[in-house]
Amino acid sequence: MNNLAGVDLNLLTVLEALLAERHVSRAALRLNKSQPAVSHALARLRLLLDDPLLVRHGGGLSPTARALELAPHLSEALDRMRHLLAPSGFDPAHERRRFRLAMSDYGAAVLLPRLMPLLRSEAPHCDLLVSQASREAMEAQILDGEIDLAFGVFPGLSDRLAQHRLFEDRYVCLADAANLPPPGSLDLDLYLARPHALVALRGDIENEIDRGLSALGRRRRICLTLPHWGVAPRLIVGTDLILTVAYGILPPAIETGGLRQFALPFPLPAIPFMQIWHPRRLGDPAHQWLRERIAGFFAEG
Repeated sequence: MNNLAGVDLNLLTVLEALLAERHVSRAALRLNKSQPAVSHALARLRLLLDDPLLVRHGGGLSPTARALELAPHLSEALDRMRHLLAPSGFDPAHERRRFRLAMSDYGAAVLLPRLMPLLRSEAPHCDLLVSQASREAMEAQILDGEIDLAFGVFPGLSDRLAQHRLFEDRYVCLADAANLPPPGSLDLDLYLARPHALVALRGDIENEIDRGLSALGRRRRICLTLPHWGVAPRLIVGTDLILTVAYGILPPAIETGGLRQFALPFPLPAIPFMQIWHPRRLGDPAHQWLRERIAGFFAEG
């Protein structure tokens, strides 16, 4: 389809909604259209693109291979059109916007207490939708246009994405104070002799700690894997478990709860905490405003 004459470009926004919702009724609500209107638009799209695009599966719709191929290009094209037609500049005090962010609860702990007061005071009509996913899933969501910004540690980041380092953190270890020998720390052999707790959305993906140990020809036993940073320290109280975590997630009074903090007994690089986004967002003044305000939270000085 090289000739756009006679093509209703509004059909593309319907396809975008259908691919996001995978349900005609929900897409209609999203677009503020009637269900028959969305069904009619889908029929026109199928003729236009010579593909079923979405087929019934269970209680919803499942995209065809052609639809999945189109999805990232469609999102990028519509974003560029919206930016082209949007007013220049961004007035945070009056404009309405929903920002879609993805981060772990570590990211939420270090970022959201800074971000929410700023938004309420400077951009009171802007909303946040925060989700959590694995690193790989967050990168895919950025590429597919499902989220605006993602936060975390992204080794081997795709060169299709833009990034900015916000700050660096370091790893520390926690153990039950009563189960630590004097002077309250462990050498590498004792560290590896203990069972470990791991915070990860998936336990089958190698992390920086285990890559560092692997480089030394060593490995640890992980007997607990859980997805939440916040509850993890409380789970090792009264046990022989060791928890290796980013220092920035620890509450100020961590050692008053029966735990002892000690240094990691082998060297690891600093943890680079990044914000990442798709370059197609570079021309969006609201997106730029948000990125710059977040970077300002962690700027030196």
